[in-house]
Amino acid sequence: MSLSSTPLPHSVIVTRLRAAGCVFAEDEAELILSTAADPAELAVMVDRRAAGLPLEHVLGWAEFRGLRIAVDPGVFVPRRRTEFLVDQAVGLIRPADGPAVVVDLCCGSGALGAALAAALGRVELHSSDVEPAAVRCARRNVAGAGEVYEGDLFEPLPASLRGRVGILLANVPYVPSEDVELLPAEARVHEPRVALDGGDDGLDVLRRVAAEAPRWLAPGGHLLVETSERQAARAEETVARSGLRARVVTSDELYATVVIGTRPGTTGGCG
Repeated sequence: MSLSSTPLPHSVIVTRLRAAGCVFAEDEAELILSTAADPAELAVMVDRRAAGLPLEHVLGWAEFRGLRIAVDPGVFVPRRRTEFLVDQAVGLIRPADGPAVVVDLCCGSGALGAALAAALGRVELHSSDVEPAAVRCARRNVAGAGEVYEGDLFEPLPASLRGRVGILLANVPYVPSEDVELLPAEARVHEPRVALDGGDDGLDVLRRVAAEAPRWLAPGGHLLVETSERQAARAEETVARSGLRARVVTSDELYATVVIGTRPGTTGGCG
């Protein structure tokens, strides 16, 4: 859409977005202008963003590790810091050993699995989420790369995966319940609470994943979970108590913290 065809000049859009509190108003205006198909859609998109809807929900997509990931309203928006988790997973896989068996729990939009499949070219990908809207979105994003199941954590996965998983991604909710109300409105109002709330100490879902992970991981397989810096020590202990060898890796640039748990033993799929 050309700028001359729209009743909303770039400067007017920027002014509106700034007035609504958008810190990166100029960048957001450019993205909205480049995405809108016509002036009518542009006006609606600007109104929605000015009303506080997350930019990614306004655009209908989020950029994640170089991919354009479809993100529907009500679906958790993939964070840039989570690219670090995918980077760690890529580094743990030996492509020469053949396609890795990958499970993505709490998959949301499916961004992690889609990014890992794009990076590796060949994976056997299985994803799951309890939210129907997320499952519909993920199925679009991983189309052709894997299967997406609706259900709670491991429950909907094929039993044939037990003992075969080389990489288990689990971007579980880890915000303590009492802190959810402190989150920015974009997350608190427009994203599903089940994707944010990790229970009293933020580790409830992690405990459930860690307890089951050894039964699903292949020998030498890896569990990767994102957590916060202040929870890292307790999250590492939780993973270690399940019988996995646990360690914490961090990225200062992305302000990201990931716990990696490895099932003892060796396998032909992952190191």
